[in-house]
Amino acid sequence: MHTPSPRIAVLAASLLTIGLAGCSNYVKKQDFSAAIQQLQQKQQDQQSQIDALRQQMQAQFSKYDTQITAMQGRVSVDTVAHFAFNSATLDDQDKPALQNFAATISKYHPNVLITVEGFADPAGSHAYNRRLGMKRAEAVRDFLVQSGVNADQLRAVSYGSDTNRQVAKGATHDRGTDNRRVSLTVDSAGANASATTATS
Repeated sequence: MHTPSPRIAVLAASLLTIGLAGCSNYVKKQDFSAAIQQLQQKQQDQQSQIDALRQQMQAQFSKYDTQITAMQGRVSVDTVAHFAFNSATLDDQDKPALQNFAATISKYHPNVLITVEGFADPAGSHAYNRRLGMKRAEAVRDFLVQSGVNADQLRAVSYGSDTNRQVAKGATHDRGTDNRRVSLTVDSAGANASATTATS
């Protein structure tokens, strides 16, 4: 027997609660089962979409120094851009990969939500690094918009020099190149999400 995932169980419980909220209203077993079936189908469709996206990203980025990871309805494309020390200027050598990404998203996945994540090495203060990470994320976001991605699909966030997100722990200047980067996370459930700029 198939056991619903926690997300489906929560949604189903919410439907049941809404149905039981009024004294004269109730949820019939067949309606409840139909709702569960629809949610399971939606989850399967989203997983199929994310599998296809991961394969496309691996094909697109195979010639670039990137790592593709699929996780819980999302695909993470790590290190799509590197930055010089204390700079938020997008390097020309990173633009072809971002243009390929934009073309794939625009053509095959116009409803996904993309989080552009900015990072810094730990040379500056926490606040400064958070601002610099955001400028880097915004530079990549703006380039993706110029390359054809709908602005409503994109949100920029900054992790600055957060210790748990550093590639080379504590490395700065010449040794900290891997920490000065932007990564992309593509969420297949983004069709109904609102893309907002945030700093988290």
